[in-house]
Amino acid sequence: LLPLLLLLLPAAHGGVQHVGYKPFLTKTPVLEGLTTGSTFVLEQPRCVFDKYSNADIWLVVALENTADTFNNSVAPGTAESAFQNFPHSVPAYMTLNATLANYPCPKPAGDITVLRVGSETSCIRDDARPTCNGPLPGPGPYQVKFLALNGSEPVAETGWSLPIMLRTAKSPNSISTTDGGHSAGMIALTSILSILFAILLAGLVAMLVFWGSDSCGGSSTFSKPEAVTVRRYNTHHVYDQPAARL
Repeated sequence: LLPLLLLLLPAAHGGVQHVGYKPFLTKTPVLEGLTTGSTFVLEQPRCVFDKYSNADIWLVVALENTADTFNNSVAPGTAESAFQNFPHSVPAYMTLNATLANYPCPKPAGDITVLRVGSETSCIRDDARPTCNGPLPGPGPYQVKFLALNGSEPVAETGWSLPIMLRTAKSPNSISTTDGGHSAGMIALTSILSILFAILLAGLVAMLVFWGSDSCGGSSTFSKPEAVTVRRYNTHHVYDQPAARL
């Protein structure tokens, strides 16, 4: 009887309509932080659930390997769909509750049409906020879909998105050691030569300064002229007479 009950379960809920739409990362405007280490940005599901004017539209976030195990009958705001229990004890969580008023069709001019998944940090460990749009716990890959509920009954859903990977920090071993075609050895050699040149230049300047100060502070010594004795002769007397000082 179990297979029969599984077949009758959708009928008991009135069936879930599959709309021809899959969530995707926004393309316009071009965003620098389209994916980060804990968030990603989706395009809003405009003109997708127009037939369900009274429905609440939820975003379901799952890991790629647990998306198929999510049960649409799980109610939002419960432990079975709480962000705080993902991914340890629940395969997916439900967040970003909205109505058609939040997704008007057609889009008014100037409207922002994106959703950032993972942008709330204040409710990460707040069990009273099970629908928290908290930072994603790992790099993924993740898959998401939109689910429309009429009260507690699922009435329509989109397909699952393509897998979404978040950014991860690079390992130091993966960082390139080249810069503009120059190897790390060439960069190191250039640095060493630059330092040696600076030392040589400093030594040359110091030598020039020393030589300049030495030449300016030196003095010349002159000898005092000595008296020269000139001996004069005449026919009668020979006598000595001091010569004039030069």
